[in-house]
Amino acid sequence: MYDSVVARDPNQPEFHQAVEEVLDSLGPVIEAHPEYLPVVKAMVEAERIIQFRVAWYDDDGNLQVNRGFRIQ
Repeated sequence: MYDSVVARDPNQPEFHQAVEEVLDSLGPVIEAHPEYLPVVKAMVEAERIIQFRVAWYDDDGNLQVNRGFRIQ
């Protein structure tokens, strides 16, 4: 499952780390109760991703524009 997450979201190393930690924690539960696997698969897929622009001025007075994300 981890490999499919990395393939789907290749530029999200922080997300990969979080998924790996959760999967490591849930490993014994999934082994004991494989019927929970579909729930875990649903958990690693974001329900909603909101992308927005963040404009700000740096110390030199130059306008900088970055992208922000909120993932639920």
